[in-house]
Amino acid sequence: MRVTVNNLTFAYTQKLVLNNLSFSLKSGEFLTIHGKNGAGKSTLIKCFLKMLKVNHNAIFLDDIDINNIKQFNNVGYVPQKTEFNYEFPITVFEVLSCAYVKKRDAYYTEIVNAFDLNKIYHENINNLSGGQLQRVFIARALLNKPKLLILDEPTVGVDIDNIKTLHDTLANLKKNGITIVLVSHDMDFCSDLTDYYLILNDLCEYTFKKAGDGNVPC
Repeated sequence: MRVTVNNLTFAYTQKLVLNNLSFSLKSGEFLTIHGKNGAGKSTLIKCFLKMLKVNHNAIFLDDIDINNIKQFNNVGYVPQKTEFNYEFPITVFEVLSCAYVKKRDAYYTEIVNAFDLNKIYHENINNLSGGQLQRVFIARALLNKPKLLILDEPTVGVDIDNIKTLHDTLANLKKNGITIVLVSHDMDFCSDLTDYYLILNDLCEYTFKKAGDGNVPC
């Protein structure tokens, strides 16, 4: 999926967060977003997902203004774990089933098997480790075969083994032509997969640069 951001500006009441942000990605490209807390990373993700309203002609997915997209069937989202309500009693099976627009089929089974979720399929999500929960989130995001996958700080609280599993999963998705947008504080995670870096700061300034063009600014 092609992604185009054209002079995107967003403010909360009187506080400007994003100012004339512009960049573009071709299908299958990998963007890593860095920045300190409060720099606008999560705000940008929420703009992509229409959780925050943006002006017309500011964000396009496959050349379609997101304001004209009614359903995001081609977009997968892996939220920060802190955004999930752990108080709600729900099993892995229920999380996945609610996310799948079709009846359970061979592809559904393939995803469950790929992320080794059979052993925890009927577990309450409150009982899962950080790595197990992250696998559930990623599986849920992939069930409807997205062309764009957005991940917000997916490595926070995840052990080394599961971070490697996540890296390998993203490498395979990129190989299959899925466009990936990753928000991360970890400068090394997926540096080998990244095509472009977007660096945001709390002065509403940004740097968009191709990977390999010198050092990545912090």
